Amino acid sequence: MRRRPTPQQLELFAHPSDADLAPAPHWQTLPEEARVRLTGLMVRLILDHADGADRQRKEAGHDA
Repeated sequence: MRRRPTPQQLELFAHPSDADLAPAPHWQTLPEEARVRLTGLMVRLILDHADGADRQRKEAGHDA
């Protein structure tokens, strides 16, 4: 029975000395659809994070 090769996990924060890890693809080589989708996801992640930080500051202000 043949085994399927295990997919390689991309390491976004790898050290340059980690030569055995698969390098992340260059942004320009990704298909446009992937770039658009990733940009939207990153915007949502950043805005959700900022909203949570604002909410925590407001809640901390009520404790005083």
